[in-house]
Amino acid sequence: MSKNPLLELKAIGQHIWLDNLSRTLLREGGLQRLINEDGIDGVTSNPSIFEKAIANGTYYREDLERLRGAGLDAEACYESLVIADIRAACSILLPAFRKSRGEVGYVSLEVSPALANDTVGTVAAARRLLQQVGLDNVLIKVPATPSGIEAFFRLTAEGISVNVTLIFSLAQYDAVVQAYLRGAIRWLESGGQARHLRSVASVFLSRVDTAVDKRLDALGTMHAARLSGRSGVALAKCCHGRYREIFHGPDFALLRLAGIRPQTPLWASTGSKNLAYSDVLYVEPLIGPESINTLPDATLAAFRKHGQVANKLTEGLDEAQIHIQALIELGIDLNAVGDSLQLDGVRLFAEAYQKILRGLRAEA
Repeated sequence: MSKNPLLELKAIGQHIWLDNLSRTLLREGGLQRLINEDGIDGVTSNPSIFEKAIANGTYYREDLERLRGAGLDAEACYESLVIADIRAACSILLPAFRKSRGEVGYVSLEVSPALANDTVGTVAAARRLLQQVGLDNVLIKVPATPSGIEAFFRLTAEGISVNVTLIFSLAQYDAVVQAYLRGAIRWLESGGQARHLRSVASVFLSRVDTAVDKRLDALGTMHAARLSGRSGVALAKCCHGRYREIFHGPDFALLRLAGIRPQTPLWASTGSKNLAYSDVLYVEPLIGPESINTLPDATLAAFRKHGQVANKLTEGLDEAQIHIQALIELGIDLNAVGDSLQLDGVRLFAEAYQKILRGLRAEA
């Protein structure tokens, strides 16, 4: 029997999470099989994932019938549906959470995208969702917008574990890390338990290549063409280089001594969007310790079938930095691209969220 390359990643120190969640996966045993057979030890979700799950899933009908007569608004109905799924997934992953002593075994639940520019509203929603789930292995998902980062700092200072999402640039990643450091200090100063705190920083990759490649194609030169399809991986390597610099350096030394966990980089948006590229483009070059990769179903299956396992995450940092400098010389600033992509990401999640709410209003 051939080896499953997904199971080899843990020996290197990388964790694989599933970038999908639905009641079908839960009720028909799909999530448990992925845990047993592929070593999956976490789940990420977002409004787009739930929009597809609720629209296409037959297992929501009973709850929808029950909610129809409950007098709830559409947002409350949505939360009732997804919190049930989050709780079920958290229960399935609880053994991984306990075995790792809170390192992995998490399920991510995102606050409403309508709150992306509302710090106070994000903090209030995060507290409420955490209370409604009522389980220790949930990560509240908050966007890396300026308002979201301030909310993340405040939540970390309260000891709430957060997945900071929609990071598209090194500048955004740096801002998230600094908020974590400040929040962790505040949490300790208030008497909080160090090991209670957990956080991941979700860096989106394939969308970066899509945006940068479009600009490179418009230039129409051989030099520009040679730079295509490399920006997402370059961004990840630079973020992980920054991670090593901070979390293995003096900025984190006292927090590490106090028992605070580093904020783990998580590679997101890892499904290849260009058919000309490898279907494991955002997996193989980014295998390495102290990282998480969350994979959609197709990418998970592709890596299971033909993935090559080698510790490459810390290789090629100089080349990644040279690549980013080459883009700058062509007038492409990845930080500016990241700001634009973050706005688009918030908009796309908000559209998916509103589509769910419209459907639930129609059901009512």
